[in-house]
Amino acid sequence: MKILVYGAGAIGGYLGAILSAAGEDVTLVARGTTYEAMTTRGVMLEGPSSGRPEPIKVRAVKPGEEKPPYDLIFVTLKSHQLPAAAAHVRSLGGKDATFVFPQNGLPWWYFDGIESRYKGTRLKTLDPDGVLSRTFDTASIVGGVAFKPTDLLAPAHIRLANSPADSLALGEVDNRVSDRLQAIAAITTRAGWKGAPGTDIRKVKWTKLLSNAVWNILGVVTQATPTEASSYAPTADLALAMTREVIALADAAGSPLEVDAVRLVADVTKRVSLPTSTLQDVRAGRTLELDALINVLLEISELTGVAAPNLSVVAACANMVNQRIVHDGVAIRPVKLA
Repeated sequence: MKILVYGAGAIGGYLGAILSAAGEDVTLVARGTTYEAMTTRGVMLEGPSSGRPEPIKVRAVKPGEEKPPYDLIFVTLKSHQLPAAAAHVRSLGGKDATFVFPQNGLPWWYFDGIESRYKGTRLKTLDPDGVLSRTFDTASIVGGVAFKPTDLLAPAHIRLANSPADSLALGEVDNRVSDRLQAIAAITTRAGWKGAPGTDIRKVKWTKLLSNAVWNILGVVTQATPTEASSYAPTADLALAMTREVIALADAAGSPLEVDAVRLVADVTKRVSLPTSTLQDVRAGRTLELDALINVLLEISELTGVAAPNLSVVAACANMVNQRIVHDGVAIRPVKLA
């Protein structure tokens, strides 16, 4: 099988590296210093369970240098980068190609392929012009959720933390456990990252969003890791209120979650204190992935009539930070006081 990993950040770089090490026919698409690092040194994986003592040699190309068609394409861009890249990414797959989208947050196809009172509703926050819906047939899509705490120390140098849920969850848009789903899971499992095919990828996405919509967004406005924010009583209380709102929205959207909000927040204090991917983006001055992590929740709140006042306030603050980054070129880095 000819595999492409389109997007070589922390998750894409990790996935491409382990597939390469496992002997798969895989190509990574990278840019700038990441491309240079991959072609001259390879990918460095650092961590207690998944780290490797030596760089992993990979085949990396720049956008436009790919050699299609590819059979399996892992699209590991951030969600807000998808519309601009959609046409090019689709052109790289053959007629029967499968596109795996393991982005954080909710997908643009959320109300497609299943019975729902909101069937046919397009989430405009995620696909404002309908580009993604027109470009990718839902039959070609496999949804994914990456449970792999990562920290990008430098281009193609990835630090990995232990996680009890260390896996790549996979699901069809229509919730079937198909042959291709199990085949993709087998490929990543052989490479060292457990592939977990399931019957409800939307619920899995909500489960991770319980963390991302709260701790990633709080990190934007507090500059704190989840461990730090959960260890400070006022922000822990705010996190609990936000978590309860996410649970209510998931239920209203058709994905009831049987979770204990109090325990979820308390358990975050036990995590390794790593900055979230969104906080890393803030400090690097990169556009933030807010639409799929929290702005879409405000759209679902309006759609379903379920109030989310705490999410709305924190989202307003995070979006203001993003405006500073996008329009003013601001990178917000921690400062050590003398």
